[in-house]
Amino acid sequence: MSEYKMQLTQEQRDILEGKQGEMLAKVMKTLVLYGETFGAEKMVPVTGKMGHLVTSFGFGVMKPVFELMDQLIESGTVSKQSFTVDPKPMDKNVPSNLIEDLVFKKFMYSAQKSYDVQLKKMGIEGSDAYTCTCYLDEVGNTPKKGDILSWAESSAVVYANSVLGARCNRNSGIIDLFGSILGYVPYFGLLTDEGRKATWIVDIQTTKKPEAQLLGSAIGMKVMEDVPYVKGLDKWIGNELNDDAKAYLKNFGAATASNGAVGLYHIEHLTPEAVEQGEDLICENAKVYVIDDAELERIKASYPVIWKDPAAQPKLCFIGCPHLTYAELTAWTEKVVAKLAENGRKKVSVPTVFTAAPAVVEAFNKTEMAEALKSAGVVLSYICPLMYMNNPLCGKKPVITNSNKLRTYTTSRYYTDDEILDIITKEAK
Repeated sequence: MSEYKMQLTQEQRDILEGKQGEMLAKVMKTLVLYGETFGAEKMVPVTGKMGHLVTSFGFGVMKPVFELMDQLIESGTVSKQSFTVDPKPMDKNVPSNLIEDLVFKKFMYSAQKSYDVQLKKMGIEGSDAYTCTCYLDEVGNTPKKGDILSWAESSAVVYANSVLGARCNRNSGIIDLFGSILGYVPYFGLLTDEGRKATWIVDIQTTKKPEAQLLGSAIGMKVMEDVPYVKGLDKWIGNELNDDAKAYLKNFGAATASNGAVGLYHIEHLTPEAVEQGEDLICENAKVYVIDDAELERIKASYPVIWKDPAAQPKLCFIGCPHLTYAELTAWTEKVVAKLAENGRKKVSVPTVFTAAPAVVEAFNKTEMAEALKSAGVVLSYICPLMYMNNPLCGKKPVITNSNKLRTYTTSRYYTDDEILDIITKEAK
């Protein structure tokens, strides 16, 4: 035990010494070493009711992960809590050709079925528990303020920390699973009061409501992994965490986390800790970043277009990265239907996919709006757009999106919500 600096309880020392099995000892050792790398002096209990795993895809080359899962299952070292997991990478309803399907099923995600079985044995909440928006009411994995989590999905971590007031570090895949198995995580970073203080003040001085994805992108690229305290945004989205504000912050946060590495932000007069502590959350000598209309235009203009032919007509559109909320899905359907009618069209001119959590899809499909969306030619799917775009053949297609996360990680091209709406509802050139 002398080789470890961390102060452990007797129970934790017993686990590390193998008194609860060799496999659990390895899990503990991994988390202790992980924590000590970041200066953690102790382990704290995971208090969130569910875990969330980022590795949802049966990517054929991930053999070490599948072998690890088998070892854990065979030894009985499964999760102490049920968990949700990121979206599935394939859906037969999403547009693809025979060759792309072959790449998906035979080469990329050839282990998907067997991996789904492993996840079931490890403790996944259910067959519809695949989504990056696990915190939505329909899904049920909604942490309470102050809950300690063991998650890794960047958009879920930043939402849980910022909007819900839970506490979670930006962990890596498998580390999230290990925390759920062990029931403890190292205490450092965003789990601590000091680590949740803001080292940046972001002053919003726009003349109109800033696009959530653009604003999040600008802040993420500026502050990187630091914590920003955002002033002036409540002017545009209010000081109540209603459905509209939560949806805005979901998309905003995902952009801060993917275009930078933000794991927590505070919105003045709106997010829980900012409401309770105000400017006491701001560190001395915090840096200041002013965002006005010109700055957002500069950010948008800086995005590279990496299509082979920048002038190509889009062949596919993805809306919902992160997955859409029920309210967003309804609003997008209404806008598409209205805009098509305005343009004298019945169906979208670009194959379009809306993505949402399986539970949200199920609820939406019970409404009349579902038929309206289908009639407009839009596909509703539970898929992960990012995993779809990782297919090198799909990556060669000119794909458009309103997601800055999808833009960052793939070849897809970013447009604002209004621009996307115009493109998909007008006559194709």
